[in-house]
Amino acid sequence: MNNYFSKLQPFEDLQFKDYNGYRGLEYFVYFRLTSSRGNRGVGGGSNSYVRTSCLATVVLYTPGSSSTYPNNPPEHGLRLHFLGGAREVGNVGCVLEDKTGTRLLIDYGLAPTKPPRYPSEAPPVDHAIITHAHIDHIGMAPWLSAHGTLLHGTDLTASVSEIMWADTYKVSDIEGYPLAWDKRDMEIALDSWVPHQFETWFDVGEWRCRLHPAGHIPGAAMIEIKTPDFTILWSGDIDTRDSPNAPKANPLDCDILCLEGTYGGRIHPDRAEEEARFVSRVLEVASRGGVALVPAFASGRGQDILRILHREAPSLNVHYDGMGTRVTREWLGCPEFINEPRAMEAAFRWSKRVTGKSDRKKALGADVIVTTSGMLDGGPALWYLNRLRHDGSNAILLTGYQAEGSGGRRLLERGTLPIFGKQTRVPLEIDKFDLSNHADHESLCKFASECNPSNVVLFHADEAAAKALAEDIAVERKVHIPTNNDTLEITNIS
Repeated sequence: MNNYFSKLQPFEDLQFKDYNGYRGLEYFVYFRLTSSRGNRGVGGGSNSYVRTSCLATVVLYTPGSSSTYPNNPPEHGLRLHFLGGAREVGNVGCVLEDKTGTRLLIDYGLAPTKPPRYPSEAPPVDHAIITHAHIDHIGMAPWLSAHGTLLHGTDLTASVSEIMWADTYKVSDIEGYPLAWDKRDMEIALDSWVPHQFETWFDVGEWRCRLHPAGHIPGAAMIEIKTPDFTILWSGDIDTRDSPNAPKANPLDCDILCLEGTYGGRIHPDRAEEEARFVSRVLEVASRGGVALVPAFASGRGQDILRILHREAPSLNVHYDGMGTRVTREWLGCPEFINEPRAMEAAFRWSKRVTGKSDRKKALGADVIVTTSGMLDGGPALWYLNRLRHDGSNAILLTGYQAEGSGGRRLLERGTLPIFGKQTRVPLEIDKFDLSNHADHESLCKFASECNPSNVVLFHADEAAAKALAEDIAVERKVHIPTNNDTLEITNIS
């Protein structure tokens, strides 16, 4: 702590606090902190934080001071150490290291729950590869850069990162949750990007790496790693189907496959049939004079919805609001990552983009409003919902995953959700559509088989999903279900 704070006066009322399942120290401090690096949080993985009576909440840790990561390289094989993302969805971060001392961190995100879940503290790393710009994979990356880590990823991931980090910082400030980094760290992170094109090799220590399309969203990458002993494929979040905007993931031969398992044990409906069902429902709502409110993730789902509606129902009056409009502009600046970029541009121009309060009021008379947040946890979606809920001709069409505790999940289960701090009943028709851009159980098993690894490591999956996948995949190969903060070493690939 002395590395970061030149002056820390005595405090009182020291106590432990259960912070979203983590035990951390909460200090009630009655003085001002003077920092050699400014008054800012440094880290978050230990989930201990300081709250002062006069200053904002901050998170404290120094890299290496409380990390669970082993001090020395493994003597044999490959070490994988999950800081987050093992036996859970999101919150991803994993350190890979072998006997050469080459150390690589893949992703460093946070789970955008209320309050957020943070990964454990990362050890010092020179290089991190970020698979894509969703907050559960990128949310903690500015903390890394503030401690000298270079960030590798596609051009599009790098360009979208500023939008995602700025939004994370804003939400943290509004909600009052601790955040491990500040605006200065974000600026450092933006200067720390080393962008790569797909299929182009680059070196990390003694390893060779290259990125491949993951199919999840435009710019999302799988990572192929060649060490002196193994070929590793890290899937990131993958979809083995072409989505409206992203080319699919294709299998690659490897010795060790690190495979996401979000939808382990579950099968998606036919994509074309589900899109048709969605369009039919939108037209039904519009025909009776109602507004279809479509909460959608800013990077991926919102753009997919625009493409589908523009293709299938171009006569509709569709308004597009929220952070997704800025993300889409970044997409269009990197057309090489998009399926049929001209079609995406046409759909974007066709929609009526909301840019201010007057536009938002006009949108209330639209056929469809596509807006953030996708889980109804904030953003313009709540503003619209609060005004649309009084007219039974309107409807809410959920198109993405609704996490436990999210506004969307509460709405599905209870018919209520918090709107501006008040639990509010929403007496509207609510439908849910499976338009996921993750591979389902059958697709993941097929992908694993076609990669032909000797070892499969399952992550980004709750325990039930991981076990369902393991049961089918283990027929042909060895399967590992790691635990956060435990070290997994793979020494045998025969």
